Amino acid sequence: MNYIDGFVAAVPTANQDAYIQHARLAALVFKEHGALRVTECWGDDVPEGETTSFSMAVKREPEEAVIFSWIEWPSREARDAGMAKVMQDPRLQPDANPMPFDGKRLIYGGFRMLLDE
Repeated sequence: MNYIDGFVAAVPTANQDAYIQHARLAALVFKEHGALRVTECWGDDVPEGETTSFSMAVKREPEEAVIFSWIEWPSREARDAGMAKVMQDPRLQPDANPMPFDGKRLIYGGFRMLLDE
């Protein structure tokens, strides 16, 4: 089965257009380096939790939205090779394409698919 990199972050709502531009360039680069699909989602119905929630996990502040995104790769091996190339790609270096959000509150991880129906 394919391999997934997942991401959750808080993005200032005033930076939505900048985030879309950032994500479009990143998607192009990821796909050039082997990703099958890049999906970006802007929080629309993200309830606050009492114990935990997306908002709590990224320490969302007022005037921020939660984003949820994932990158689909053909395999873990393709992801490892592609991600190494992406991290070296000059188009995604912070001076060329700065993140329009606080990267310290970005949550990410790689996931082995168990079910895809």
